[in-house]
Amino acid sequence: MVTETHSAQVYDFSELLVFENYIPPYSAAKGEDIIKGVNYASTAAGIRDETGQQLRARITMNGQVNNYKNTVSQVVGILGDEDSATNYLSQCIYSVGLGSNDYLNNYFMPTYYSTTRKVVCIGVGQIGCIPNALAQNSPDGSPCVQSVNSANLLFNDQLKSLVDDFNNNLPGAKFIYINAYGIFHDLISRPSPFGFKVTNAGCCGVGRNNGQITCLTFQTPCQNRNEYLFWNVFHPGEAANIIMGRRSYSAEFSSDAYPVNIRHLAQL
Repeated sequence: MVTETHSAQVYDFSELLVFENYIPPYSAAKGEDIIKGVNYASTAAGIRDETGQQLRARITMNGQVNNYKNTVSQVVGILGDEDSATNYLSQCIYSVGLGSNDYLNNYFMPTYYSTTRKVVCIGVGQIGCIPNALAQNSPDGSPCVQSVNSANLLFNDQLKSLVDDFNNNLPGAKFIYINAYGIFHDLISRPSPFGFKVTNAGCCGVGRNNGQITCLTFQTPCQNRNEYLFWNVFHPGEAANIIMGRRSYSAEFSSDAYPVNIRHLAQL
């Protein structure tokens, strides 16, 4: 069985797979015919539901997925049980090709669509400073792991450059970069003004720095969670996330956001 989902052009390779006939469209596949494969393609459909709507009738990607779910139910009925259907479907080839129409019949048709995009790209934080990294790689459980942070900085530098490329080459789109690394560096290097007393351990966790095993079911977390920068072995706590959100929105420091903050982006 070969299942195909294409929104613009169908590349039917069933002949190369030595199928006797072309894969039938979903609307025509009936009964045991679906065992041989189904084509869910719909002209002008795309990733976004509104794509191609100027051409009227089409089956969106979400609609195609629902049609596939219906096919699965039919396969269960034909083969007799879910285990048989699961085993059979696991041997199928699924071909998905879409995205062209999101440009052809959406993005580059401003007369019909106002799909200019505003995108916030949030950089990677100081992963070398999370409790899990400290528990595994920090000599005394305190200094951040610089080899990890160096990799984070390399990624962020490239992401910031990519924001410039997108803004220069995608007319109508507006991208900004949020310096999560710099914001968390600020919280870690001078925690007191933000109300944090513990920056190297999770409020809830197990082992060294509460960072070796994540928060377990029924485990009692710390009582003063707002004084902890991190909630568990990986994630910042609510207090840190509130600060992160506020600074992403208003850029209290010029380095928090580039080229503008979220508040300014919303006004564009």
